[in-house]
Amino acid sequence: MEFLQEWGYIGLFLGTFLAATVVPFSSDFLIIGILLAGGSPGLSWVVATLGNWLGGITSFGLGWLGKWEWIERYLKVSREKLEKQKLRIDRYGAWLALLSWLPFVGDLFAIGLGFYRVNPKTSIFFMLVGKGLRFLAWTLLYMQFGEKIIW
Repeated sequence: MEFLQEWGYIGLFLGTFLAATVVPFSSDFLIIGILLAGGSPGLSWVVATLGNWLGGITSFGLGWLGKWEWIERYLKVSREKLEKQKLRIDRYGAWLALLSWLPFVGDLFAIGLGFYRVNPKTSIFFMLVGKGLRFLAWTLLYMQFGEKIIW
C-alpha cells in the first residue's frame, strides 16, 4: 500500500504495464490497492487500462519480432507443433485478444497473436476492449463494495 501511495498513478501505470508483459504478477491487486489508498476511480481505470494495454502491445510486438526458426532451434518446438498452434490461432484470430487480460495465458495470447501475424489493428483494438472491461469490472466492484473488499 505504501508503494501505491508513494508512486501513485505512475506506479499503477508501470505496474500494470509490466504485468501485461512476461513479468508474472496480477495487476488486479494494483488497481484495488490504489482505489483503497484513495485514488480516483475514473483516473485509476484509465491509467490501469492504458498501462496494461501498452504492455500487451509490447508483448504483441515481441511476438511479431519472433521467427519460426528461433522457436524451433532455441525452444525445441517442432514446425508441426507451431503449425498446429497457428491453426488454433487462425480459428479465433484477433478475437483472442479480448482474452489477453487473463492471468498467465493472456500474455501468451498477445505474443502468439503477434508471432502468427494476426491483424495488428484489430488485435490491438480487441486487446484494449478486453483490458478496459477487466479494469472497469474491478473499479465498479470497488465502487459498489468499497472498503468491504476483503483479500
